[in-house]
Amino acid sequence: MADDKGGLEAASLIAVEGGGWSGLLFDNPVVGLGPELTWSCVVPLAPVDGESLTLDVEWLPWAAADWRTLSGVEVACSSFAEPVEASVRFQGHFRYDVVALRVAGQDGSRVRVVATLSGDLDGLGPAEFTVEAWLAFQGFSVQLREVSSAEAARARLGGFVDVAGLAEVADPRGIAFRFAPG
Repeated sequence: MADDKGGLEAASLIAVEGGGWSGLLFDNPVVGLGPELTWSCVVPLAPVDGESLTLDVEWLPWAAADWRTLSGVEVACSSFAEPVEASVRFQGHFRYDVVALRVAGQDGSRVRVVATLSGDLDGLGPAEFTVEAWLAFQGFSVQLREVSSAEAARARLGGFVDVAGLAEVADPRGIAFRFAPG
């Protein structure tokens, strides 16, 4: 539903089933970025005028030693990409400046996230909105420059988070080592 300026209304941004969360262990020595574990949440939203929408919240710096115990973890970011990037994909990429996201509950590998976004940078419409959704764990990707085997990738990931119960799975993009609950 559009507002009187042609943008979307906050009431239109409703989470639906099917979202996921994952971790990424990544480095970029060229720009001086050492290995960091960050997290992402992808929340599908109800279609608007027959078109799909998705909320992507990326580069979350959750401090958690075990992916099975994230309940209560929170992140707040007051400026886009410092460090969190949040955007709604709907006929384009609409960024939000301010993000507050918390894990309100966990049931096995599923987490319930509550995310409030404000600071509409690209004119999507809502000045602020909140979504709440259960998300399924998609596993970890390890993309480290000096890592060339799954065994080494698993060992490096183990330096950031408990890897018990994770098994190697194929990476559909072929650019990372992936691990998911076995």
